[in-house]
Amino acid sequence: MAEKEKPKQNAKQEKTNKQPEPVKKISKRPDQMEEHELLVRVMGQDIPGSRNLYAGLTRIKGISWTISNATCLKLGFPKNKKISELSKADILKIETFLKSLPVLDFLKNRRSDPETGQTGHFFGNDLDMKRDFDVKRLREMKSYRGVRHALKQPSRGQRTRSHFRTKGRAMGVKKK
Repeated sequence: MAEKEKPKQNAKQEKTNKQPEPVKKISKRPDQMEEHELLVRVMGQDIPGSRNLYAGLTRIKGISWTISNATCLKLGFPKNKKISELSKADILKIETFLKSLPVLDFLKNRRSDPETGQTGHFFGNDLDMKRDFDVKRLREMKSYRGVRHALKQPSRGQRTRSHFRTKGRAMGVKKK
């Protein structure tokens, strides 16, 4: 038994001989976080700095995962690079690439435009305006899709037996 106690005492003595390590205070409260969230502005859209480049570019309306991947590959940026690590020159390089977008036509979101006949790619509010004008044109033509849009019914072949009846208001529920 004495042999078993000796190693314990030696271990205690070794601990006392060592200098105590400094205590690091780590606060878990969100109001005392040291790291601040940065917002980086790309193409008029704020992107959190903690995001990767690949995922962060998809926050811009009109940029899909495919376009984001093509941007990373063509410009030679690693996909896992943080948005906050980009310099202003890098952001400018990304913006000029996205404005010209030298990728194949099937990746673009506006193929053979009815007005101009050209293929283009739109972002943000321009994309919303084009979509609204397309729906308005379909309504004026009284095409099947236009009529379905006007009636607020599905226009891509979905079933309507159990859905699309209410669209935001409850039916058959009456308050006293």
